[in-house]
Amino acid sequence: MAKRKHLPRKHRLLGNPRSATTRIDHVTASVHTICYNAQTFDTATLTQESLADWPLPNGEVAWINVHGVLDIGLLQAVARRFSLHPLVLDDILNTEQRPKLDTYSDYLFLETRLFYYDSNSMTVSSEQISLALGRHWLLTIQERPSGSFEPVRERLRQGQALLRQSDADYLCYALLDSLMERYFQVLEAINEDAEQLEHRLLNHPSHEDLQNIHRLKHVSIQLRRAVWPLREVLNSMIRNEHGFFGPQTVPYLRDLYDHTVHFTESLEAIRDTLSGLMDIYMTSLSQRVNLEVRALTVVAMLFMPATLIAGIFGMNFEQMPWLHSPEGFWWAMGLMGLIALAMCLVFWRRQWLGRQATHTP
Repeated sequence: MAKRKHLPRKHRLLGNPRSATTRIDHVTASVHTICYNAQTFDTATLTQESLADWPLPNGEVAWINVHGVLDIGLLQAVARRFSLHPLVLDDILNTEQRPKLDTYSDYLFLETRLFYYDSNSMTVSSEQISLALGRHWLLTIQERPSGSFEPVRERLRQGQALLRQSDADYLCYALLDSLMERYFQVLEAINEDAEQLEHRLLNHPSHEDLQNIHRLKHVSIQLRRAVWPLREVLNSMIRNEHGFFGPQTVPYLRDLYDHTVHFTESLEAIRDTLSGLMDIYMTSLSQRVNLEVRALTVVAMLFMPATLIAGIFGMNFEQMPWLHSPEGFWWAMGLMGLIALAMCLVFWRRQWLGRQATHTP
C-alpha cells in the first residue's frame, strides 16, 4: 500500500471556499499529563526525551494531552510509548478524517472534529481531535490549543466526585460531551444569524442577504456531513463489544448519542428555515418588481388621456370644437387635468397610490 505524504495542514473551512484559512504551522507541539484518582491530582509536562521513560501511574487514571500534529518526531515517540498501530499514527497525521472508531486489542481509537464558527464571514472551520482509550489511560491529540477541554480540567481540579472516582472511560465520555457542547454553541450562533437574516428579509431584503443564505445553507450541509458519522461511532461505543466502557458509563454514552441525534435534527430544521428564507427573498423580490411595474403603469395611464386629447386636436380637420376659440387651449388642458385627477382618485381608492402599495410584506 502506498504511503501517504503528510504535508502541513490548514484548518478546512466549511462555508465560503474563498475565505482565508488559518494555518497551524506556528503551534509548538507539547505534551501535558494529568494523573488523578479520588484523592490525588497531579499535572506534568513531558518532552520527547522524557516521554519514553514516563511510567503509567498505578492506581490512577492518566490523561495525556498532545497539542500540535506537525512535530512528527514527537508523535512517533507518543506512538511508541503507547504502542499505537502505524495506521493510527497515519490517521492522526491526516487531519481531514471523518469521525470513526477503530478497535485494537489494548485500546480504542476515535477520530472526531471540533468546529469554530465565524459570524462575520458565516463560515465554519474545523480541527481534528484524536482519542485513544486504554484500560486506565486516555490519550488525546489536538491540532492546537483550543480550550475545548478546559471545563473538564476544571472539574478535575475542583475534585468533581463522579469524574475523579471513575475510570478513563468516563473521562472519554466527559471530553466527548464537552465537544458536543461546542457543537451546540456553533448551532446556536448559526441559528441566531438565520433569525437576523429573516428579520432583514422581512424589512429590507438585499442581494447580500441572498449570498448569506447560500453561505449558511452550505455550512449546515457540511456540518451534517461531518457530524452524521459520529452517530454510528457512538452507537458502536454503546454496544461496547470489547468492554472498554463500564456499565456505569454506557448510559451516559446513550445520552450523548441522543444529543448527536438532536444536533443533526436541529441542522435539518435550520436547513428548512433557510429554504423558507429563500422563498421569502424570492417573494419579496417579485413583490418589489410588481410594485415598480405598477408605478410605471400608473404614470403611463395618467399620460395616456393627455396624449389622446393632444393627438385628436393635432388632426387636420377644418371644423373641430375649440379649434378657433381663444379659450380652446385652456379648455383642452383643463380636460386633460380633470381626467388625470379622476384617474388618480380611482387609483387611490384601489390603494394603488397608498402606503400599502410601496411597503414590502
